Amino acid sequence: MSTESTISIDLAAPVLASLQDRIQALEDRLSRAPSADALNLLVFSGERDRLLAAMVMATGAAACGQKTSLFFTFWATSALRKGNTSAAGKTLIERAFGWMLPSSMKKTRLSQMDFGGLGRAMMTREMKRKNIADLDELFAIAADLGVEIRVCDMSMRLMGIRREELIDYPGLAMCGVATFAESCSEANTTLFI
Repeated sequence: MSTESTISIDLAAPVLASLQDRIQALEDRLSRAPSADALNLLVFSGERDRLLAAMVMATGAAACGQKTSLFFTFWATSALRKGNTSAAGKTLIERAFGWMLPSSMKKTRLSQMDFGGLGRAMMTREMKRKNIADLDELFAIAADLGVEIRVCDMSMRLMGIRREELIDYPGLAMCGVATFAESCSEANTTLFI
């Protein structure tokens, strides 16, 4: 082997190693890229029409094969309560939140034109007449489709809502914002409702 070929081999080794490192870094980055087949919905509002919109989007995405996850926080958490169940040992403020917030999905108000429940009753009647799924049906469909529901543990602590007060939903989990942020980094789409 000549000295010239030895020098070129010696120079090629570091360049090749650098290229291999760069390729590995790119492959690692691609493996962490958000999935176009994942949807996260941050559900902040506990108003009936907004909950309906969130559940229609979630069930539609899941029916199309997307991994779908809902994160209920602040005012939306009370919509997940069973209704008329209250855990013992709550402070006065926690009980006050329970009195002021809807005790279940069925007690949620419309964001517009609720008129003391009249608008809600009219909407419910029209939905039945036109065979449109209501919240309880949409939650059942979501469960069948494997939609994940997570509830913000900070919101639950703040409002005094306990786990035993929440609806029965397969895999319902409490988590913090860090868990939600991680799932957002893994999904191509995140919506705020």
